[in-house]
Amino acid sequence: MPPPQEGKRAALACGGDVIGALPDPILQHVLSFLPAQATRGLRFVGLDGADAVQGLRKFMDHLLVLRDRAADLDAVEIRFDRFSVADDEAYVNLWTRFAVTSKVRDLTVHIGASSYLDLDNLPLVSQHLRVMNLDGLSLQQKFLDLAGCPALEVLNMQHCDISVGRISSRSLKHLSLRSCRSNSNCWVHVSAPGLASLVLVRFGGTTPFLENMALLETARLDLSDDFDVCFDYDSDENSVPFNKDDSGDSVLLAALSGAKHLELFVFRRDLRQCPTFSKLKTVLLSEDWSEAPDLDALACVLKHSPVLEKLTLQLFTNKGPKQEMKMKGSYSSAERSAAISEHLKVVEVQCNVVNQGVFKVLKFLCAFNIRFSFE
Repeated sequence: MPPPQEGKRAALACGGDVIGALPDPILQHVLSFLPAQATRGLRFVGLDGADAVQGLRKFMDHLLVLRDRAADLDAVEIRFDRFSVADDEAYVNLWTRFAVTSKVRDLTVHIGASSYLDLDNLPLVSQHLRVMNLDGLSLQQKFLDLAGCPALEVLNMQHCDISVGRISSRSLKHLSLRSCRSNSNCWVHVSAPGLASLVLVRFGGTTPFLENMALLETARLDLSDDFDVCFDYDSDENSVPFNKDDSGDSVLLAALSGAKHLELFVFRRDLRQCPTFSKLKTVLLSEDWSEAPDLDALACVLKHSPVLEKLTLQLFTNKGPKQEMKMKGSYSSAERSAAISEHLKVVEVQCNVVNQGVFKVLKFLCAFNIRFSFE
């Protein structure tokens, strides 16, 4: 058996886990010398190898459980590129809860595996949490009822399963849902009346139902061609009326009617039913209009945007080259049309090929005395 010092050197040379091999009393003693400011920002990365992973778990248990609770945590990042449900799920939940109880302000949990990691269906309660970034997680109803986090302002979710009835927070100002999904039969209701910015991109399943967002300033919606209907006919809970004849305002866009800046990659049906955007100053519309442009939808947006200053249209097609072309349009005050906003200064058309569809859009806009030039 090699002497202890040689054993440590061998462990280091072989990439062994020296920290994990320390006896508990010694490990606790070492951690006691760690200054509070050194633990203000922590990043925990899942390691390969059974010994390394076991050592990480042991180190984290001591660091979070035995650290001085008088010193708050500024940021905690828990990141696993792969995980075992049997071995890792309980630890991730434990570390997440300890981070919250340690008054963390910025929490990130990232799971880069092909399957979701289940977070416990327990309420999240913190008076200090301001930013939360979640990636690769399966989230339950109680966790996403954020009434217990009155300081939370930023919530970013990516590649998450959020098959819940409601996401609710009165303090939230910035919400981002990217490549998330819901297996629920009905819409996920998003209740965040204080929201200032919203990103909803590539949502799988039924598109979330957005409740009133009177303070919203900017929003980006990029949706797939899913059919937004609640199919749970046996229950009215969480259901939303749907007009089969496409009459009435779009349920999706109604919550965005007070926004100042919009980027919309949405259904033509929603654009044809758009509400009045009383504060909208800039809007970007993008859909594959290059072959069959929906001029009725475009006319509806222009008609219902009385203070619009800039309109951007993206008319790209997969059949053309990748090179981007831009045409910028404007008109003089003497030629302004009463059918569109008197504040409209710039109309920008982006495309990769000038085909028949693009010509139709340009001809439609020229009817409002807008003149275009290539950039």
